[in-house]
Amino acid sequence: MRNFVLNVIQPDGDAPPPPDFLEPIMRDVEAVNQEMRRSGVWVFGAGLELAHTARVVRVRDDETLLTDGPFAEGKEHVGGFTVIAVPDLDAALGWAEKLSRATTLPIEVRPAAAIDPA
Repeated sequence: MRNFVLNVIQPDGDAPPPPDFLEPIMRDVEAVNQEMRRSGVWVFGAGLELAHTARVVRVRDDETLLTDGPFAEGKEHVGGFTVIAVPDLDAALGWAEKLSRATTLPIEVRPAAAIDPA
């Protein structure tokens, strides 16, 4: 099995969408999450706070620089992610399609790099 990260790409904004818009989407997302859990592919997932709440820490020549906001400015950002363990990219893309239908947003699929536990 291989781990893949499914990143939810959402538009920037100062506030989350209103509950009447968001509730049916979250219900559909939870249904996909439950399907992932039942099928044994779900590893971990989380939503992220709005991009403006991010901070970036960078160290250069023993000097630490802290900046407010996301690393990359843009009209869209990663708003949440799900890590899944599936046999291959095709399986990951299938789950990404289901998640995209549920969220109504683009899903970036990225293989997770293998880490040597030694």
